[in-house]
Amino acid sequence: MNFRNPDPVVIQALLARVKTVAVVGLSPKPDRPSFGVARALQRFGYRIVPVRPVTTAVLGETCYANVRDIPFPVDLVNVFRSPEFVPAVVEDAIAIGVAAIWLQDGVVHDEAALRAQAAGLTVVMDRCIYRDYMQWMS
Repeated sequence: MNFRNPDPVVIQALLARVKTVAVVGLSPKPDRPSFGVARALQRFGYRIVPVRPVTTAVLGETCYANVRDIPFPVDLVNVFRSPEFVPAVVEDAIAIGVAAIWLQDGVVHDEAALRAQAAGLTVVMDRCIYRDYMQWMS
């Protein structure tokens, strides 16, 4: 069985209901895609939660070493890490009871995406949350 992204209407509904986004691999460097996307998400009204072990804060928000360390609920885990790290992030997302996981452009791991779906998460893979927001929500 191969992974398939949800229909656009499901992605739109996800973007509409999400309020808090954990951004795994959020770089503190303004020239990195993760920084630009997270900053845009803030401007769109989302609360971002940086997940980056060696940094204390990004974009005015406290960083956490991993998803399981976040001491409050998040609605979506957005992943900017290499595909080999995705299975561990998926397991963390399942463990904290998050409703959805989004794997950014180029972050593809079919097995982990299917694992997340089987656990009841909405999964979007190999898509840019910023581009989808601009296309469907603005």
